[in-house]
Formats: sequence, C-alpha cells, structure tokens
Amino acid sequence: MPTPQFVLDLRAHIGTAPLWLMGATAIVLRDGTDGQEVLLVKRSDSGRWAPISGIVDPGENPAQTAVREAAEEASVQIEIERMVSMVVTQPITYANGDQCQYLDHAFRARWVGGEAAVGDEESTAVGWFPVDALPEPTHHKLQALLQLVLDNRADVVLDEL
Repeated sequence: MPTPQFVLDLRAHIGTAPLWLMGATAIVLRDGTDGQEVLLVKRSDSGRWAPISGIVDPGENPAQTAVREAAEEASVQIEIERMVSMVVTQPITYANGDQCQYLDHAFRARWVGGEAAVGDEESTAVGWFPVDALPEPTHHKLQALLQLVLDNRADVVLDEL
C-alpha cells in the first residue's frame, strides 16, 4: 500500500501541510555464495535502489513495521536483530505537494525465508547485492546505513546520517 489509510484520512483534514510521521527501515542481510548480500528494492517514485522502508501504522512497533514492509515490498520474511539508528530526516515534499518529516528507526535484519520479488507498486525491482558492490543509483543514505549495520556497533546512532 503506497500511502497508509490513516495518512490519507489526516490529509483530508490538513491538505498538504507538514506531517510528522514515524518510519522504519530494514537493512536485510544474508550469506551469499561470495559473502554477505544486502536486499534492496528499486523505488518506483525515484528509480533509486534503497533498503526496505515504510511508515509505522498507529500503535505499531517500528520493528514490526520493518518485518511487515519486508513481506509487502519484497515478499521475504526477516528477523530483526537490533536497531542501529533513530534519526530525524530532512523535510520532504512529494510530487503531489504533501510535506512530511520522519523519525526513522533503522534496523539490522537477517533474511529467514521467501524468494525476493516485487511485492507492491512501491518498487519496480528487488534484488540481493554483495555489500561491496551496490547497484546505481542508490538512495542517498544507503551507504551510511549499510556501514552502520556492517560495523555492528553496540550503540544506536541518534545523529543525522
């Protein structure tokens, strides 16, 4: 689902005014034949390769959002290992004029099942890539998030990436 119903309901009242939302991002890893691989989706809105991500539904834990989004966007089952960052994104204005800003929770996750495939209209392709050979073009924060996941630091990054 491209835009959750609760956001559409809010937009009916506030129009395109700035909206504060929570997001969840999953950096999904698996062991490939030549080392670790990361799961990426090619976003239909920007054409950029990006990690699994989505808007947290009301009352939903962001970790559960990441699991749900992996199933919806890429048809895979994942297990969350830990949170790696929680950051406030820059404000975004979408093509339709909607303005949003997100408190994004990023998670290190591992693939546990399912064949990666496009699961909804938010992406045009899905693939596994070696962590040292990412496709182009990529989402502007992909490399920073991937590095956090690969470093597997004990702390959660709370600064801007």
